[in-house]
Amino acid sequence: MESGKVDILILNEINNAIKLRLVDLSQLLAIIKTKPPLMHLVLTGRDAHPEIIELADIVSEVNEIKHAYRKEIEPQPGIDY
Repeated sequence: MESGKVDILILNEINNAIKLRLVDLSQLLAIIKTKPPLMHLVLTGRDAHPEIIELADIVSEVNEIKHAYRKEIEPQPGIDY
């Protein structure tokens, strides 16, 4: 990240890791605050900490409307996982 050679950094499920205290919140906040200005930083996972939401430029939430699982259709490799 600090090299400036990265255009986008995705920290997949980092919000869940923060909530479960697997990752230190203060370290993540420092990453957010010191990222290069032109780099996109994407944090995924539910239950984002309020301090992360405050620092973010965009916050989105995805809600299930309909899912095949509700019809007892088993998850399919390559589609659901």
